[in-house]
Amino acid sequence: MNPSVTAQQALELGLHTGMRAKIVLLPGDGIGPEVTAAAVQALQAVANLFGHSFEFEEHAIGGCAIDQFGVALTDETLAACQGADAVLLGAVGGPKWDDPLAKVRPEQGLLRLRKGMGVFANLRPVCLHPNLVNASPLKAEKLKGVDLLVVRELTGGLYFGQPKERRNVVLDDGRNIVQAVDTLIYSDYEVQRVVDLAFRLARGRRKRVASVDKANVLESSRLWRQIASEVGAGYPDVTLEHVLVDTAAMRLITNPASFDVMVTENTFGDILTDEASVLVGSMGLLPSASLGDSGPGLYEPIHGSAPDIAGKGIANPVGTILSAALLLRYSLKLEREASAIELAVERALAGGCLSADLGGPCTTAQMTEAIIAHLGGKA
Repeated sequence: MNPSVTAQQALELGLHTGMRAKIVLLPGDGIGPEVTAAAVQALQAVANLFGHSFEFEEHAIGGCAIDQFGVALTDETLAACQGADAVLLGAVGGPKWDDPLAKVRPEQGLLRLRKGMGVFANLRPVCLHPNLVNASPLKAEKLKGVDLLVVRELTGGLYFGQPKERRNVVLDDGRNIVQAVDTLIYSDYEVQRVVDLAFRLARGRRKRVASVDKANVLESSRLWRQIASEVGAGYPDVTLEHVLVDTAAMRLITNPASFDVMVTENTFGDILTDEASVLVGSMGLLPSASLGDSGPGLYEPIHGSAPDIAGKGIANPVGTILSAALLLRYSLKLEREASAIELAVERALAGGCLSADLGGPCTTAQMTEAIIAHLGGKA
């Protein structure tokens, strides 16, 4: 039986032992291969400790795929991901492929992967570790009680709207100008399914949902708000509030502990979670899980490829290792194993094992070794 779970089933966690699973690795570009290798070490340690067997299959995505195949994601790689039990991604992109006029860009591989896997909900937990309060630019009193979950819609909105084009336009006064066009499109079912998931997740937390939109300006946001209200009516035990995106951005800095579950559309979620990462001290700490109605989940840290530090051995592997923990929890339903990794990360950080982005001296390898040591196994 394929152990992958749907977004609905991800809420109903169980305990399994002796599992065999196929995990596709997409290390990607920049620091992607380094942090992915660290996460694989952690997964191998878990397999050894708990008696599981994980098979890893590696494929190219992003810039390295463009260099090898001329496209950011091949049909073969997408098929391998669709047929796996879970997919672990590193990062894509870098200066080598940054030409804004290029027809093929690394990010196209990521967007096609999300669409092709049908993963519509991106879960991004933000929780501050007590040992990292000083790594955050916010005052300690503003960080008390910060524990939020952002649920970002992943396959609609500006990133997928059509047309996307540049065009020459002649104005009434005879001037020739160039216009760039992107469209923001959402259908009712796209909003309904991701908002419904947010409410179900909130039931297992503090039972508060903040639906973030721009309903005072955008028609797509007015549809979003309407559907969020309709869905919320079916969850009388969960409190719903509507928050404009600019207000949400301010509250993440002034009162981040006021949020429990935040649900929002694709672009807003992308921006707000990068902002939220600053709360915990570094973008390198945050994991994510992307889930759909069927098939495997997609797991990746929220950070980018960080080409400036690639190959130096100093990248923070925590975000990717914690993404591996989410993989165990949501796709393989291995709750004990997921919690073991999370506890090992917590203990390593509490013990002062900090990477350069956190103001510490530890290398990628040293942080990985410390986490595995706290896990109690050997990779």
